[in-house]
Amino acid sequence: MTFPHSHNGLGASAPSSRSNSRAENERNSSYDGTDDDEVFSFNNVKDGGLGRRDEDEEALLEKDMADHHAPEPPSQTGIVWASFWIVVNTLATIGIVFTNKAIFSDPSLKLAQLTFAAFHFFMTWLLLYTLSRPRFAYFVPRRTTVREVIPLSIAMSLNVILPNLSLAFSSITFYQVARILLTPTVATMDFFLYHTTLPSNAIVALIPACVGVGVVSYYDSLPTEDANVKITSSMGVIFAFSGIFASSLYTVWIKSYQRKLQISSMQLLLNQAPVSAFLLLYVIPFVDTFPTWSQVPLNRWLMILMSGMFAALINLSQFFIIGQTGPVSSTVVGHLKTCLIVTLGWVTSGRSVGDKSIVGVFVAVGGIISYSVVMLQYTARVSK
Repeated sequence: MTFPHSHNGLGASAPSSRSNSRAENERNSSYDGTDDDEVFSFNNVKDGGLGRRDEDEEALLEKDMADHHAPEPPSQTGIVWASFWIVVNTLATIGIVFTNKAIFSDPSLKLAQLTFAAFHFFMTWLLLYTLSRPRFAYFVPRRTTVREVIPLSIAMSLNVILPNLSLAFSSITFYQVARILLTPTVATMDFFLYHTTLPSNAIVALIPACVGVGVVSYYDSLPTEDANVKITSSMGVIFAFSGIFASSLYTVWIKSYQRKLQISSMQLLLNQAPVSAFLLLYVIPFVDTFPTWSQVPLNRWLMILMSGMFAALINLSQFFIIGQTGPVSSTVVGHLKTCLIVTLGWVTSGRSVGDKSIVGVFVAVGGIISYSVVMLQYTARVSK
């Protein structure tokens, strides 16, 4: 998810550089933080060891942490604040998924996706701009040229718009379970682009994750006679898988851009968010279908405002969390959010416990948790 693309920490304890590496990758994969916790830094795994690429990345991340001030030693107050921000992050992540689903359930707003994304990009930029001001000085802004970040800004836009379209045409359960495929997709891209490999037992753990998503995709899209049961349309499935590809490409690209530009995740996002919003302004008149604004009820406007506030809270909370929690805590929190969203999505979907798609949910979530355990153990071994 992440100061999604821009999360760094002020914290009670200093994470290791390898912990930072994973955190950096996580915070670049999703603007709302709902899927970023599943993606490990595959660039750390290359033929069973660490390559020059990883050394360069660690040097950059050490510089990034230096820009954000050295964290203080652990304290009781720091633990309390870390716990507080974890709760805020979890509730905001759940809130943004269900709020966005409610917004997109309104036929008059479902096809105004680009406008909605531009609003979120503006909220992200506003938060980062505020945090970079001398009064707060959480990071030092650095400028890049517009030309340098245009490709990444386009990928960022697709990374937001396609998953939102998936949410609009899918059940919440399918939407969240499908995002599990980010992990194997990023791993595949890293293999073909950078020739990085995973431990064999990690690859094995990803197989049930993929199978589980396939099972959910099939059963969740079957028509049902019960009008109260929320199903996933074929468009929802198409948008989900295309969104996974876009999000995975964005995850891989953003690490490359950070190395190339020698820039931190927050500095990069501060540059690309307004570019993404500006590019969308050219396309919005030709793509979006606008409602009659005067006829949009007040509760929808409040939901849109809440969605932007949830996005800001996710960003802000991740800013404080990253420096205070290690990879294990971060992974556990990520899986907790996935399980909570899937469970609440199932409860609100109208499906019975005996529905066959629940088997796919357990297989997919179990597979990605197993993968995370394997990768944490592997990282601990190679770091000794």
